[in-house]
Parts: sequence; C-alpha cells; structure tokens
Amino acid sequence: MKKLLFLFILLIGTSSMFGQTDTTVKGLVISSSEGTPLESVNIVNINEVKGAITNSRGEFEIKAKATDTLHFSYLGYKSIRVRVTNDWIKYGSSTITLTELAFALEEVVINEFKLTGFLEVDIKQVIPLNTNYRYSISGLETGYEAGGRSSNAVTRVLGAVFNPADFLHSMFGKQPNEMRKLKQMKQDDEIRTLLANRFDREMLVALLQVNRVDLDEIIRQCNYSKSFIETANDLQILDAISECYEEYRVLSRNRKYGKL
Repeated sequence: MKKLLFLFILLIGTSSMFGQTDTTVKGLVISSSEGTPLESVNIVNINEVKGAITNSRGEFEIKAKATDTLHFSYLGYKSIRVRVTNDWIKYGSSTITLTELAFALEEVVINEFKLTGFLEVDIKQVIPLNTNYRYSISGLETGYEAGGRSSNAVTRVLGAVFNPADFLHSMFGKQPNEMRKLKQMKQDDEIRTLLANRFDREMLVALLQVNRVDLDEIIRQCNYSKSFIETANDLQILDAISECYEEYRVLSRNRKYGKL
C-alpha cells in the first residue's frame, strides 16, 4: 500500500513539473480598416517582461502563460491589451485586430533665421546648445545631470539624489515586483530595442504599472533637465529611472555608515 501511495505521489509530482514548462503563444496582427497584416507591431508580455515584434507577414511568437497580459502597440493605431487564455495556448494562433487613430493636424510655424554667413554664429541660431552638465559623485559609476551650470548646481545634484528617496520608495520600494520588472527590462535586449525606438512612454507605463504623471514626476524628482525629459527616448528614460534609484541606494548606504 505504501509503495502504491509513493508511486501515486511521484506521478503527480512529475506531471506538475511538466505542467510548469515554458509556453509560447503565436498570433497574427491585422489592421481593422483594411484587414492587412501589420509589420513591426510592438508586443510586450507585461507579466514576464518579454518583448517581440511582428514580422513582414504580421506574425509573432512570444513567451507567455495563461492569464498573462500582452500589450500591443503600433504607430498610428490604438494600443490594446489582450489576456492569454488556455485555449490560445492549446489551439495555437490567434488574430489580433488594431484600430487606427484619427489625428488632427496642428498648425506648423516656420521661423525665419537671419543667417550671417559665419558658421559658428549661424549654428547657434539654428541649433540650440545643450547647456546641461553632469557632475561626478565619489562612489558612483556615472555622472548626474544638474541642468545649467550655476553656483548651487552641486547642491542641487545631492538634493536630487536624496530628495526623491521617499517618492521612489513609495513608487517602487513597496512594490518589489515592479523593481524586479525594472531590472528585467534593463537586461532584456528585445525590450531595450523596442524602447529605443519609442518616445511616447506608453510601454513604460504599461510595464511599470504607473501612470504617466507619476512617471514624469520620477524623472523631475531625479533632477533631469526639461530638455532631457522632452527629447529622451523611452530607453533613456528607463535607464535614467534605474540609475537614479541605484544612486540613491548607494548614497543612502554611505550616509547610513557615515561615509558622506
């Protein structure tokens, strides 16, 4: 009887192990208006922090399990989230339809430049100079952006690292799962490639589970300049948030042990 019970437990354990193997889902993304396949659609598994893009035939394959949420986004189309089901995994491919967005064209103002013929003078008129500076802090691998050069710039740098402590901790410190996602996003080459080509913060908001206002506030609290916030792509914003948090941890640890 004991042998039969042991054999039964062994079979249950083995089937459980096989049930935990990695699964993937396949699909086709098409346009709702024309029914044609969409190439280079960004797909992100929000739960697993895995990314993929559709090929020239609109097809994709991504690692996912039942109940995971996939985020689909494409320029000019409304982004959607789709829940992975057991039927999707069991029966194979699924067709995802994206709907086009309607855009209203804004008025374009063309400014006239009075060129002098002197290259150095004309360049300053046409291309605004970036007057942001980064300052090094002992113990940190990277510099810290402090905006324009001024007498209180270094003070602002230190304040930028310490002041957002409560804000960053409230955003991520109490949500270890989101901090784990932040680290995974930095390490996943597919995610980094997708973010490098985006400027809308939509994918960051979806992955980190924060709203756009809080995301912008994090960057401001870390004292990144307005020009950086307005021009940085999503990958640069991700790295900025990560660096800010890691630098806070280093300085906080040093302060605790009296090294600063």
